[in-house]
Amino acid sequence: MKTVLRSRALLLAGCAGLAAIAAPAAAQDAPGNGTGVDGDVADVNEGPGIIVTARRRDERLIDVPLSVTAITGETLERNGVQALTELAQVVPNITLEVSRGTNTTLTAFIRGVGQQDPVAGFEAGVGLYVDDVYLNRPQAAVLDIYDVERIEILRGPQGTLYGRNTIGGAIKYVTAALPDETSVSIRGTYGSFNQADLIISGSTPITDNLKIGASGARLSRGGFGDNLNLGTENYNRDVWGARGTIEFDNGPLFVRLSGDYIIDESEARQGSRLIPGLFTGAPVLDDVFDTRAGLDVVDQEVEAYGGALNIAIELTDTLTLKSITGYREDSSTTPIDFDSLPAADLDVPAIYENDQFSQELQLLYEGDRLSGVLGFYYLDANAFTAFDVALFNTGTLINLPGLNAQTLGDVGTKTWSVFGDFTFDVTDTISVSLGGRYTNDERTSRVLRTTFIGGFSDLFVPGSAAIPIATTSDFQGSETFKDFNPRASISWTPTPDHNIYFTYSQGFKGGGFDPRGQTTAAPDLDGDGDVDFDDQFEFLRFAPETVDSYEIGWKASLLDNRLNISLAAFLGQYDDVQIPGSVGLDSNGDGVNDSFIGITSNAASADVNGFEFEGSALVGRDFWGDGSRFNVNWSLGVLDASFNTFIDAFGVDVADQRVFQNTPDITGHMGFVLGVPAADGMIDFIGNASLRSDASQFETPNPFLDQDGFVLVDASIVYTSDSGLFSIGGHVKNLFDKEYIVAGYNFVAGGTPPGTPFVPTLGLEGTLTGFYGDPRRFFLTAEVNF
Repeated sequence: MKTVLRSRALLLAGCAGLAAIAAPAAAQDAPGNGTGVDGDVADVNEGPGIIVTARRRDERLIDVPLSVTAITGETLERNGVQALTELAQVVPNITLEVSRGTNTTLTAFIRGVGQQDPVAGFEAGVGLYVDDVYLNRPQAAVLDIYDVERIEILRGPQGTLYGRNTIGGAIKYVTAALPDETSVSIRGTYGSFNQADLIISGSTPITDNLKIGASGARLSRGGFGDNLNLGTENYNRDVWGARGTIEFDNGPLFVRLSGDYIIDESEARQGSRLIPGLFTGAPVLDDVFDTRAGLDVVDQEVEAYGGALNIAIELTDTLTLKSITGYREDSSTTPIDFDSLPAADLDVPAIYENDQFSQELQLLYEGDRLSGVLGFYYLDANAFTAFDVALFNTGTLINLPGLNAQTLGDVGTKTWSVFGDFTFDVTDTISVSLGGRYTNDERTSRVLRTTFIGGFSDLFVPGSAAIPIATTSDFQGSETFKDFNPRASISWTPTPDHNIYFTYSQGFKGGGFDPRGQTTAAPDLDGDGDVDFDDQFEFLRFAPETVDSYEIGWKASLLDNRLNISLAAFLGQYDDVQIPGSVGLDSNGDGVNDSFIGITSNAASADVNGFEFEGSALVGRDFWGDGSRFNVNWSLGVLDASFNTFIDAFGVDVADQRVFQNTPDITGHMGFVLGVPAADGMIDFIGNASLRSDASQFETPNPFLDQDGFVLVDASIVYTSDSGLFSIGGHVKNLFDKEYIVAGYNFVAGGTPPGTPFVPTLGLEGTLTGFYGDPRRFFLTAEVNF
């Protein structure tokens, strides 16, 4: 494998000379469901009784032979969790962040595997599901937390049951089932930075078998900082959302039709410069949430909507047929000002448009000793990305004023798969599971790159006078990738409160074509003396990557259900790792990079090994009046992720100089819930401290963007009436106002050792910008249920 990777990278090295630098699944009624131990409220991984669908069928969490964290909507609300990304504070070995320069695009990594570039053509490494419908693209995927039944986070490759692009794991967002009685819920939030949220939900039965429900959300907040150039806010929030559900249930037949809509008109999230402007000398701002970005040719806006039809038919006492049909669509415009300065030194207005249709059929069997699922899945999706790369800074080093490199990428995906996974109880205490999935994944890509002079293209400025002067890529290609992903496990349950298991699982992430690749930069890869379509095809193409994982674990409920623990150790073999990269390009030979190109190859292999420990414990109860309780919960993730090979653009193995991006070696948290009865209700005092060790933004360490280890502390006080009709809470996030980087851009060289001059690799100012996690926030919540 190492020889193959080296040979491919050596062929790609020919281009380096051009670069100066280089659905409805709801928790079932079961003892302990949604609670910690003996009905007492816990915080995360809420006891052995919670029912999850990690293996596509209803099971107790303790019986699932893989690492799963399940958190109920009740716990999320009580802790003041408002967005999906906050779950990374309590789940081991996971990173969830808002992607750089966006408000609602998700960057997700689990156990070192993920993808942070949202451009069409690159696949996510963590699958996101809403009511069992897979979201094919990361745009509009930073989901707001409301009307949620629970969220399940499955760690490790899930290729057998969840298919392509789940090699890191899967996140399942399960919305709440409609209640049997007419109900209305109003939840409001008011807090610092003028945060003002309102969520109204209601449902009612129409007949004995038919129920309808709807929710509306208005989520708003002022900016953490300001755009000092445009006079707008930075890091603000301006979101409208709605959901609607119809459920029909007559016993053997269950039908659920759901739909959702969201529009996000928050201001563009722009970065903070970490170095002065190298051309103008513009100083670094004092507040990391302020910016001087000047790009305003498009507004920041995200619109997304979709629907799902879930049908379950009980054919017999042992057979159930399920159908899951989904459609989703989203469109975004975003002004990404890389240099964060008024001049268009490196400005990138962008458009994202995605749509998808999916259909899944499942046949579930539940016998005395054998249980499992057979399934078929189909996805037809399209992703379109368009962006200008504006280099308008008219310094003397630029020969062509108003230089603009435009990229259009249009990617079609048609994939189908068949899968099965069955568990057989060999004895009353030993179970064996076997599964597999065959996938046929067809990718069709169109890449068009055009160089303009005279300003932005008319795609972003209608009537623009910009003149196209060169077409540097005009590529259309298609390839079908096929793979089989097996899974096997054995479990020993000496008692219903213990599960010791060993699991092998495999997953793969789809291949494709680099949407930022430049065909004119392709070398003569086949050695026939010219650069033709075959060379361009191979230059832009990259193959799937795979992970083989071996996991041994122990789940237990001890001390009469007062102590619940989950331990897992795993070994991961990560092969054909896709390495997307961008390098500056000097297209006219004047010694200055005036554009950039993408170079993506399967240039690495790695080992990803680690350990995870989660638990919750009831330390005491009835010590401060009847019903009082004190729970603690914790998690610890230790990850040893290292490259065995990493071939750079020059054909050199630099594995010892590369690290895993967005992957701290240690993640952990410690939390508590102290419940005290008061005034016909319960007051919960909640605290949580989460730890993340050092992490790098990119595979190449960067002392300016990489984040040192840090701790975040959150706290809440929540009163809930015994009837559950009323609650009020006070919450503080990031109590000690820790400043930490979550993403960034880097188009400079130099700077190390300290005092070494920075050299821009694209543009004149030098782009080294950072994006930061939320500062300290206070807010109050109140909820009334009728």
